[in-house]
Amino acid sequence: MDNRKKDVTRFVITACERLHRMSEVEMCEHKGIGHPDSLCDGVAEAVSLALNHAYLQAYGRIQHYNVDKALLIGGESQPRFGGGRVLTPMRLILCGRASPLPNAGLAELVRTAAYHYLSENLRCDPALFEIECAVRSGSPNLQQAFGRGTSLALANDTSFGIGFSPYSPIENQVLQLGALLHSAGFQARFPAAGDDYKIMGARVGDRMTFTVALALIDREIHHAAEYFAVKQAITEYLLASLAFPCDLAINTLDDPGASGVDGIYLTVSGLSAEQGDDGQVGRGNRMNGLITPCRSMSLEAVAGKNPVSHVGKLYNALAWEIARAIVTEVEGVEEATVQLLSRIGQSVDCPALVAIELGCRTPLNEAMRQAVQNLAYAHLSDIERTTARLVRGDLPAF
Repeated sequence: MDNRKKDVTRFVITACERLHRMSEVEMCEHKGIGHPDSLCDGVAEAVSLALNHAYLQAYGRIQHYNVDKALLIGGESQPRFGGGRVLTPMRLILCGRASPLPNAGLAELVRTAAYHYLSENLRCDPALFEIECAVRSGSPNLQQAFGRGTSLALANDTSFGIGFSPYSPIENQVLQLGALLHSAGFQARFPAAGDDYKIMGARVGDRMTFTVALALIDREIHHAAEYFAVKQAITEYLLASLAFPCDLAINTLDDPGASGVDGIYLTVSGLSAEQGDDGQVGRGNRMNGLITPCRSMSLEAVAGKNPVSHVGKLYNALAWEIARAIVTEVEGVEEATVQLLSRIGQSVDCPALVAIELGCRTPLNEAMRQAVQNLAYAHLSDIERTTARLVRGDLPAF
């Protein structure tokens, strides 16, 4: 970032009075790969990556697009012990704006990317989904602004991105539980466990509680007693994986007196969407894989946005990178929260505001302020590196 741009950007660095990990109450959530909201995020991001590749091949540079709107309309199913059936397919509508491709194959690209993502990430048949493409051309002024930037694109929105570091113990634990539920080892040990799961973690003082919703697959369960036995075995297995004593409960809506499929969380596909649970882009995990209501948090839907000019994606990624760098490299800083605010039409490496809140072991001094500011400037100056990682899919969207 040159000196002229430094003068344009307002920079605010403050020290918080209390570290986040010292707060009395904390909540956080993780939605698994098969959750309806995660399915929308995953497919939208898969279409984004496919467009990146197609535009680079066709034009040598990424064109204007945003495919960050998706709606999953749940289907209907009839679970049965030993195996049921899906009566009405799930319907996934992808909506957004995208510059045309030379071969005019935009709808085909969208559907192909969507089905490929579903087949690669879910264990159920992707034919259980109907994919509808509702992607249209973007507004002329946004397309024109996209191509008007010189070496760097112009921000196509006035928005903000947020990142923080490090994760708290409960945030780490929720992420570890999510990784375990998605692991090949867990799925081999418990073939009845579906791809749709959600983890809610809560901490009061030092005590942690986890509530897990996990779809079980009917063909692997032959009667109600087996369902409850499998659920108990999974509960014990997850508890054994945790580093400290806590409370953990799975599928707490289950009727303990159930003798049939009614009153228990049994599915045909391992997805709640088969029975009417709907989903949307942006309602699930942030870029760090968590939903953290006790933290500063952007509500931008990252998945599906273009990584060149859409600050709703680019600034969220950059904020995480800056926060991690500050905690790692600046002596005396234990926690960092970074907020980046854009102004539409302004170069993406020149945010309107950079606000950084620090949790420090020692009083914040001028040397620490300067080190933090230099790190932020360095990352903004190298913003094309963050864009390149997003283009390749090296950074997660949810």
